[in-house]
Amino acid sequence: MANILFLGTCSGTEPIEGMHHSSMVIEINGLYYWFDAGENCSRTASEMGVNLLKVKSIFISHTHMDHVGGLGNLLWNIRKLTRLGKGLPPENKIPVFIPNMDSWNGIMSVLKNSEGNFVCDFEVVAEQPSDAMIYEDENIKVYGVHNGHLPVTAYGEYLSYSYIIEAEGKKIVYSGDLGSLSDLEEIVKDGCDILICETGHHKVDDVCCFSERKQIPILLFTHNGREIINDRQNAEKRLLESHCQAHICYDRMIFDISKNCIAESRE
Repeated sequence: MANILFLGTCSGTEPIEGMHHSSMVIEINGLYYWFDAGENCSRTASEMGVNLLKVKSIFISHTHMDHVGGLGNLLWNIRKLTRLGKGLPPENKIPVFIPNMDSWNGIMSVLKNSEGNFVCDFEVVAEQPSDAMIYEDENIKVYGVHNGHLPVTAYGEYLSYSYIIEAEGKKIVYSGDLGSLSDLEEIVKDGCDILICETGHHKVDDVCCFSERKQIPILLFTHNGREIINDRQNAEKRLLESHCQAHICYDRMIFDISKNCIAESRE
């Protein structure tokens, strides 16, 4: 079984009813691979039946609040479950790939100033992604590709990444936030099976045109911005004209990777 669980599909807006900030999980063989961690993501996941003690790894695209606002709480909830004797994460370790170590140190400062100094029975290992394969296990391979959403630091460090995911024999691209659609040219290159693309900074029609040119069969919109929030019905009508299978994702939506279709929502 392989699914993509969309925990939050909103861009960095003010609170909007029925939408939370960006977060999704790839579920494979009972293990979970986390991509971005917007507000409330761990609670939503738990309500959808996700066992937080089966989180295998976490990948953050960049450290804006709408992508990391729930990261500390996610790690805290995992720790809480271990303290209640519910078990331990796989291999007693959770790797966290996060581009900005200053932000990571801030999150850890908050956690360590809370109950128990965040002493854990498992290891949390943070490292910066790079333009290479950064993770591999029995289910998945993940490659980092920097993009232009944020400027490069004075030390030449990239602060914003997209991720290429190989799982179930498919190539899945998670855009994160992009500087421009030209970033996708380098990320997608010769195409992919599923493109998960943000619309917080880009137009629906432009992303559809890109996908058609690259002959991408499945397009999933997340990190949705005002164009969709203000007139979702019109945006969905325009998707009917697309030559690819295109969906505007919504919170708690589940996409079945194996069957290439939306599965029943899991409440």
